[in-house]
Amino acid sequence: QVQLLESGGGLVQAGGSLRLSCAASGRTFSGYSVVWFRQAPGKEREFVSGMGWGGANVLYADSVKGRFTIFRDNAKNTVHLQMDSLKPDDTAVYYCAARVGLVDVRGNFYDYWGQGTQVTVSS
Repeated sequence: QVQLLESGGGLVQAGGSLRLSCAASGRTFSGYSVVWFRQAPGKEREFVSGMGWGGANVLYADSVKGRFTIFRDNAKNTVHLQMDSLKPDDTAVYYCAARVGLVDVRGNFYDYWGQGTQVTVSS
């Protein structure tokens, strides 16, 4: 079993930055792809970014390319999402998820989920 805990959300003005973190407990991230999804009020959950074990298989949604960066610290069993140039449209609850295997943009392929962290971007 892998338990995931997100942190780093908050309120920021448009153009600002936040760094989200996803920490694993219970076992290491070894062999797992870790991804970020988000869900805004009244909208469906959407894929944001993901990274495979070893740093390969990196994917970004078109809406965040060039603004968000995903990276992982395997020694600390943590995956981060650096979010720069934030826009009001980025406002959502952000979830990290993990699975054994390649990154997949479909949420139902993930076995483990965190509880989510709120990101609010004011205009």
